[in-house]
Amino acid sequence: MKYVIVTGGVLSGLGKGISTSSIGVLLKSKGL
Repeated sequence: MKYVIVTGGVLSGLGKGISTSSIGVLLKSKGL
C-alpha cells in the first residue's frame, strides 16, 4: 500500500508541474 501512495503522490506532483508549466507558456504567449 505504501508503494501505491508514493506513486500516487509522484503522479499528482508531475501533473501539477505540467499544468503549471503549460499555464505559464500560455501566459507568455499572450504577452502577460
